[in-house]
Amino acid sequence: MNRLYLLRHGESEWNILNKIQGQKNTNLTDRGIIQAKQAAKRLMHEKIDIIFSSDLNRAFDTAKVIGEFLNLDVNSLKELREISFGVWEGLTTNEIKEKYRNEHIVWMTKPHDLILPNAESLIDLQERLLGIVNNLIKKNSNKNILIVSHGASIKALILGILGIDISMYNKLSISNTGLSIIEYRDYSPVLKLLNDTSHFREV
Repeated sequence: MNRLYLLRHGESEWNILNKIQGQKNTNLTDRGIIQAKQAAKRLMHEKIDIIFSSDLNRAFDTAKVIGEFLNLDVNSLKELREISFGVWEGLTTNEIKEKYRNEHIVWMTKPHDLILPNAESLIDLQERLLGIVNNLIKKNSNKNILIVSHGASIKALILGILGIDISMYNKLSISNTGLSIIEYRDYSPVLKLLNDTSHFREV
């Protein structure tokens, strides 16, 4: 049986500025590094066999911290990146509300219907993530796999794996270093844990 561990990156510089990151390459804050270390301690008891990560700094650096604790190398994959938000990337939420009011309303109410210039749709994102993750599962049979990625990517992936319509996207929330676990049983994938942050303690 495969067990898939999905972890969002630690707090980034743009998280605290409330800027849309998408595929922009931002770095972890000091707090984000602490979060990564505490996630690593949580995962020490899970018998992780292999680590894959988005190649964007905030995810890859989170994965490297965990890999050092677990004595495992990190395999970076572009396919595990965050959704491309196109023209929204680098803007704050307030700026988006001002410049793209109608589109922002769609994102908050029917995110699967949002179409932005030079951006991915949620369906495109989900297909990208499912494609790479299904391949990783096949190549690493009966292993515990850790994937360090991003909020939108993890939400779209969980919905896809469980066969839940992408229109339910806004019903999920994934926090910095939130941990979710999916078991691939004989009859079906089963969600064992969703967005667990109990390992994180404020410092």
